[in-house]
Amino acid sequence: EVQLVESGGGLVQAGGSLRLSCAASGFTFDDYAIAWFRQAPGKEREGVSCISNSDGRTYYADSVKGRFTISSDNAKATVYLQMNNLKPQDTAVYYCAADSTCWGGYDYQYWGRGAQVTVSS
Repeated sequence: EVQLVESGGGLVQAGGSLRLSCAASGFTFDDYAIAWFRQAPGKEREGVSCISNSDGRTYYADSVKGRFTISSDNAKATVYLQMNNLKPQDTAVYYCAADSTCWGGYDYQYWGRGAQVTVSS
């Protein structure tokens, strides 16, 4: 059974940091790309970042460049999203998703259930 389980969300003040984790199982982790998406109430889902486990390439949305860092521990089949200098507009449910490559659409093959991140001003 394929599973993607997010953890590490919570409440933080503006300017603070959180690290999200996405633990994967049930598929060949090294062959997949893992992406982070987020969705705020009343807004469309937004791609945040992606890492290709096959070649290590990373991608970031302009809104998080310089503040968020994605990384992967292939031995643990876990992807991390380090979020620094958080802003109230980063408040959203964050989802990790897996597919064969990082791409700009939303129809990734596997999805986690999400983790709430709330940034207070």
